[in-house]
Amino acid sequence: MNTETLRYDVVIVGGGSAGVAAAVGAASLGANTLLLEKNPYFGGAATHSSVLTICGLFAQQEPLLQVVGGVGQRFLEKLRDLGRYDGPIRNPGSGNVIVLLDGETTKYAFDQLVLEAGVTPRLHTTVIGAEVDSQQRLRSITCFQHGGTFRIEAEAFVDASGEADLAAFCGNQVRFGDDEGHVQAGTLVMQFGGVSPDIALHRHQFTAAIWQAKRAGVEDLTKDRGMVVRLTGSHHVLALFADERVDGLDSASLTVAEMSARRQAWAYLDAFRKYVPGFKDAFLVQTGPAIGVRETRHIDGEYRLAGEEALAGARFPDAIARGGWPVEIHEPGEAARYKHIQDKSYYEIPLRSLKAKQVKNLWCAGRIIDCDRIAFASARVMGTAFATGHAAGIAAAMYAGLGEANARDVRKELIRQNAIV
Repeated sequence: MNTETLRYDVVIVGGGSAGVAAAVGAASLGANTLLLEKNPYFGGAATHSSVLTICGLFAQQEPLLQVVGGVGQRFLEKLRDLGRYDGPIRNPGSGNVIVLLDGETTKYAFDQLVLEAGVTPRLHTTVIGAEVDSQQRLRSITCFQHGGTFRIEAEAFVDASGEADLAAFCGNQVRFGDDEGHVQAGTLVMQFGGVSPDIALHRHQFTAAIWQAKRAGVEDLTKDRGMVVRLTGSHHVLALFADERVDGLDSASLTVAEMSARRQAWAYLDAFRKYVPGFKDAFLVQTGPAIGVRETRHIDGEYRLAGEEALAGARFPDAIARGGWPVEIHEPGEAARYKHIQDKSYYEIPLRSLKAKQVKNLWCAGRIIDCDRIAFASARVMGTAFATGHAAGIAAAMYAGLGEANARDVRKELIRQNAIV
């Protein structure tokens, strides 16, 4: 039953790092802003897939080079205030710079960012339809909650859903994966407790353990080499090994992948207990909960960022964000393959790559922006999503108030809000 119609200046769909940054950016410009999220908390993959590492806030360059500020920096400050952030960590082997997270602190920090900015949050809400007028403006969306459906009207919208749901609903062209419909592997994050705090964790130990387990007849181990890291504030260990081929838009595919990956998690636990020093008393704290889906849809924007441009450190006159994470490609069962940005620095992302091509008042952020397969493998990460989300929210707020959003003014406002552009 359709019971109500709500009205806002700006509506953002999706409450991950991109969506929260968009909402805070829009509200900071004075727009009456609504943030919708289907889960009972904000945080996106960090909280519903336990991807407790933020990539892309810093480039690989030495000395340390921060490439995302603005709302991303405000999030780091929240973590520090809550006693869960002492600075980024550089992997001595790869040179990658990450920020470790705690799941509950992350949820609370996002809550605070949203509420302090004056954003109206609405959790447990799923978008199921959209209405576009004859001028190709998105006028309203239809949402579902357990009490029924309701409409929301707005002057401008941001799709930060991760799956380009809103763009697809309103008829903007989207594509699944690359030109051949291929997507990166999904991975179910595993969190282990009971690991000796005195043992140094080396990747080769885990690879050797997996080989031994396979020789002993264990079959449910898809990946020999993956990421292992101790989490902040606990003795828990985060591990990314359980890969699956998965269509993140299809519930049947997700069901098979997640059940299979959970089976893998127990097999990995058994292998690590038997063959990795310090893991004799280990136990499985958590998987997921949801499998980490890296890629589904991408929008058709006004400009498609190319991998050659990202790797060459391209600059654009309408740049609104910086991407500093190397190209990172995941195929099921294989170790991540990296390609480095020129000088291990950063490339710029143009506002045109965020702007939906066929819908006048829709911007997109996070891993759905318009880029090819290679550029996507860098731009998809959470740190960069903070930056594209921040820009998308400001552009939407400007459109809502002025009827236009040009890159020069968006850049100026981003700088006012302490973003790095």
